[in-house]
Amino acid sequence: MAPLGAAKVGLFAAAGASGMAYAGYFGGGWGIVDTVDKFAFSDDSRTTLGTGLSAVRAYLAGMANSGTAGYFGGGYTPSTVDTVDKFAFSDDSRTTLGTGLSTAVYGLAGMANSGTAGYFGGGTTGSVVDTVDKFAFSDDSRTTLGTGLSAARTSLTGMANSGTAGYFGGGYTGGGVDTVDKFAFSDDSRSTLGTGLSSATWSLGGMANSGTAGYFGGGTTGSYVDTVDKFAFSDDSRTTLGTGLSADRAYLAGMANSGTAGYFGGGDISPGGAVSTVDKFAFSDDSRTTLGTGLSSARYAPGGMANSATLA
Repeated sequence: MAPLGAAKVGLFAAAGASGMAYAGYFGGGWGIVDTVDKFAFSDDSRTTLGTGLSAVRAYLAGMANSGTAGYFGGGYTPSTVDTVDKFAFSDDSRTTLGTGLSTAVYGLAGMANSGTAGYFGGGTTGSVVDTVDKFAFSDDSRTTLGTGLSAARTSLTGMANSGTAGYFGGGYTGGGVDTVDKFAFSDDSRSTLGTGLSSATWSLGGMANSGTAGYFGGGTTGSYVDTVDKFAFSDDSRTTLGTGLSADRAYLAGMANSGTAGYFGGGDISPGGAVSTVDKFAFSDDSRTTLGTGLSSARYAPGGMANSATLA
């Protein structure tokens, strides 16, 4: 199997007053491919964008400014890159930012404070890093936070409670960790949750029902797992869902239609066992279904992001 991977944060759809069709996106993955699959939240139908990523890559991360644009950053091509591709939600057109990440990295995670800024954190350049890059959505300018992750790590994931705080969970430092770092959007200060993941896990996926709860799913503890941990945003308490993923898998990605449902897509179910599966979790009761139409091809280590109909 190729290098340790990551995944990350939100997507999905219904048509809003503006006429925009809300949707989630899974991009790239081990193939290595430049494919970007789009899932309409109105009916979970899948299309594949005519314009994919600017280059084939895996172990990338995604984040989004809901209603405006989504971003896929970093990855492995098979060389490590600092590229950040931006997809305008109005027409799915792609541009590549003149300023990419502060360093070429893969196995990173993404999350966003929609309307304000998006964040890419952690990963490896060959050595694991604790860097957190912040992109202002007003002009796509990049700064690097003075306070990074609580420890350098790769193969982590991210999710966010837009308007309040973002979270980077799990990862690999030479072994798996259960750490969940929380960044307050008001001042980008970092705290580390007293209760982390239910087990030390890496190569997991993340997504969130903004205003209510965030979810970290799958990954590996040395063995692949189907676990889905849920963090209530009201007090950061953790529960573990009775129904996990449809199969043990790692190297997956997450995205969400906030207020309605979240999705975990792609991944690996055994060394070399890439899948196209997309599991959907209804936020009303955390029940799981598996979409009849999955990704357009089986792949692991994609990135995920979403143009969500509702953000609290």
